[in-house]
Amino acid sequence: MELFSIILMTTIRKAHSGDISLIAPLFDQYRIFYRQKSDIEGAHNFLTNRIQKGESIIFIAFINNEAVGFTQLFTSFSSVSMQPIFILNDLFVSANQRGKRVGSLLLSAAKEYCTKKGYKGLALETNKDNPAQHLYEKLGWKKDTDAFHYFWQSK
Repeated sequence: MELFSIILMTTIRKAHSGDISLIAPLFDQYRIFYRQKSDIEGAHNFLTNRIQKGESIIFIAFINNEAVGFTQLFTSFSSVSMQPIFILNDLFVSANQRGKRVGSLLLSAAKEYCTKKGYKGLALETNKDNPAQHLYEKLGWKKDTDAFHYFWQSK
């Protein structure tokens, strides 16, 4: 029996409006992971608005030309340091593509973009039970143990 090795070509690039139909199903899966109902049309509209209005930067990952993951960044500011920051709001890799360094590559692309733009850094928030925490820490992210996060909800 011969063994064959398949080389997976992973590519990361900044998304544009023509990529919405590729990202929307991944975004929908991401929302389902966070216990939201599937809403492909809503995902498509949300992403279209973010990209058209220049409100977010999305990096998309491809393995052999198949969209398999994304990360989405939003701009914010640190008043204390008087510098812009990015909020890494979303990171998702398809379940069948995990363990192939896609998440690492997406995070690296976000870090590189942040540095290129001269921003102070990247902030992210995740659930306490999210298994990606080990990845963040492995890639140099520091868990904030000095602050609490609060959220007020209008509805």
